[in-house]
Amino acid sequence: MGVTRTPTPTTQGSETTGGIGESTLRPDGVLKTTGEFAYASDLWHEDMLWGHTLRSPHAHAEIVSLDVSRALAQPGVYAVLTYDDLPTDVRHYGLEIQDTPVLAHGRVRHHGEPVALVAADHPETARRAAAKIRVEYRQLPVVVDEATATAPDAPLIHEGRTDHHSGHVPHPNVVHRQPIVRGDADAAARRADVIVTGDYEVGMQDQAFLGPESGLAVPAEDGGVDLYIATQWLHADLRQIAPVLGLPEEKVRMTLSGVGGAFGGREDLSMQIHACLLALRTGKPVKMVYNRFESFFGHVHRHPATLHYEHGATRDGKITHMRCRIVLDGGAYASSSPAVVGNASSLSAGPYVIDDVDIEALALYTNNPPCGAMRGFGAVQACFAYEAQMDKLAAALGMDPVEFRRLNAMSQGAVMPTGQVVDSPAPVAELLRRVKAMPMPPEREWESAGGGVDVRALPGGLSNTTHGEGVVRGVGYAVGIKNVGFSEGFDDYSTARVRLEVIAGEPVATVHTAMAEVGQGGVTVHAQIARTELGVTQVTIDPADTRVGSAGSTSASRQTYVTGGAVRHTCQAVRERVLELGRAKLGTHHPAWATAELLLESGKVVTDDGEVLAGLAEVLGDEAIDIEREWRHRPTEPFDLRTGQGRGHVQYSFAAHRAVVDVDTELGLVKVVELACAQDVGKALNPLSVVGQIQGGTTQGLGLAVMEEILVSDRATVRNPSFTDYLIPTILDTPPIPVDVLELADDHAPYGLRGVGEAPTLSSTPAVVAAIRAATGLALRRVPVRPENLTGT
Repeated sequence: MGVTRTPTPTTQGSETTGGIGESTLRPDGVLKTTGEFAYASDLWHEDMLWGHTLRSPHAHAEIVSLDVSRALAQPGVYAVLTYDDLPTDVRHYGLEIQDTPVLAHGRVRHHGEPVALVAADHPETARRAAAKIRVEYRQLPVVVDEATATAPDAPLIHEGRTDHHSGHVPHPNVVHRQPIVRGDADAAARRADVIVTGDYEVGMQDQAFLGPESGLAVPAEDGGVDLYIATQWLHADLRQIAPVLGLPEEKVRMTLSGVGGAFGGREDLSMQIHACLLALRTGKPVKMVYNRFESFFGHVHRHPATLHYEHGATRDGKITHMRCRIVLDGGAYASSSPAVVGNASSLSAGPYVIDDVDIEALALYTNNPPCGAMRGFGAVQACFAYEAQMDKLAAALGMDPVEFRRLNAMSQGAVMPTGQVVDSPAPVAELLRRVKAMPMPPEREWESAGGGVDVRALPGGLSNTTHGEGVVRGVGYAVGIKNVGFSEGFDDYSTARVRLEVIAGEPVATVHTAMAEVGQGGVTVHAQIARTELGVTQVTIDPADTRVGSAGSTSASRQTYVTGGAVRHTCQAVRERVLELGRAKLGTHHPAWATAELLLESGKVVTDDGEVLAGLAEVLGDEAIDIEREWRHRPTEPFDLRTGQGRGHVQYSFAAHRAVVDVDTELGLVKVVELACAQDVGKALNPLSVVGQIQGGTTQGLGLAVMEEILVSDRATVRNPSFTDYLIPTILDTPPIPVDVLELADDHAPYGLRGVGEAPTLSSTPAVVAAIRAATGLALRRVPVRPENLTGT
């Protein structure tokens, strides 16, 4: 894997090993590699029970009757709960709109909706008891797309809606709608020499994380509950859980357990409330672990989308205008659909200068599986469509597709369709130049010197379906734009507590946040920040829990920016306190003590030119400094509901990809030979981790391009809830991913950093599909691309 870096100076250096800018190894890396890491599914408590969920086999049905008597009579069963057993009048939850029932009441709205809960002394006993619950359903008509959702006689998914979006949507089955209008697209279209249109479709993708939903709820002597849980956002969970239990938040104590990946699928609640209800009802610890089949029903997925685009351009290659309409299927409950709509609409023009736009994006309520956050969050769907449009425009004008993109690429100072000025580096043209200039992989790698064939390098791989006949190579390019952090006026902040003390004669820092470590490497970065700011070698990262203030969600590429910013901000407060102590204890005989230019490096107080004034142990003595601080980035504002104007985003990130594919045009098989990426990261706090994030995001985009899709029947039931039938890339499907990391500092961000994890997921998908188009000459307006799309069968 090739890696190059273009460094920029850091705002503060450190001689301490393991500081920012170094490829420090992750403390959990070896444990996860060897299988010794303790995930939430490994939790254990003496005398614990096992919880299980009974789920609906129908996507839309009335619950006519519900009889749990046979389940309660099962030996080993301690409790069976239904909607009527819930302890308070608060019986719904949700990230933004509280429309999701804790357990179904009256009717079910999607396949797999929870109907009842069982607690038993063995997981198999719980499953068998749940199977004895008798539920009589009367199936109802299903809503599956825009036509059925907005028809005059459409069943209303949520009757009597009163949420804050219901007043501005055209139909009750529309969750949220966001138009964006800037300039005059009609007048600009009349100036266009070429106009291209396209209808595109993106399938429903699953996060497919390693560890299924799991956790352990332990009832406490004070009437509260301790919950050990794999999640992305401890405090958002707490805000939703406590009211349902009828407990104050301080009596619902949450601790992060080992998380096996997330990618947005753990932002919503799954078994959190259910485990707590069973624990409080039985007075015993209750563990719940979903199997892989249940996991497909237990979390939200990426919104499937239909997109209509129109672009115009002049003969010299300048884009004149853009019109688009994006329809996202949100499924039965709102989850984060309103925010996904905001992202899809505001980023729908891509990283290009287009002065005249007319945009509409909306999300539907349907009886399909609920959809919400997934890596890329609305920008993925839009990027697939607008990048296909860029290739169509370039072809219509007879221009090179990369040079056409570079001609129209935005740069710092460009204005987004929302009217927001991009006030940090936006090296879109440079990223395209770099990725195009990277060395190409050799052709016909499957041919050996002796004339033999290595089938592993061919489409179909070890299935041995072809020996090179009908194999055509294609190359495709794409670039994308993604926001960083929560948007549209959300109070996006994080909290950090930092303690500095002397232990056995050595200064030691302890960092405590509620950040969910889901595999992104935040625990490593927090230690690097503490070493850099405090000049210590020994840093301890406390387990994440709700004893400290919120860190927000591990999503939106925000944790290094926001929680990293909070750790840095708090460390700076600790550093100032150290210097105050030093002045008080040691006097100010040296003039530097009176200035603010003192630094902490390698366990010493030094001047800005490196002169040692005192050791940290000498300054601290027996005193420990313990400070907790909140930190916020620059505020954002909501988009206008009529025009879509507003400074809605904190920061933008950019990545470009070049895909090289080999396609067997007779069998419809695709081999992605290479997926090269160039990305601006502002400042690589941990270069090794940054490259890993880029390669991981790239692979997830590859999956959406050619294999990953949750298939739903015409009755809105899930057809492939397993890794046997839902395919994800394995190591044999993942090509070399050379990465060119550009570091152009954002002056508004801590250390100049830029969120990394999501941007590569955007552009890898359209780059792969563009390469397949180049090889086959087919239009390919839908992802994932299937073999039958390439052979006409």
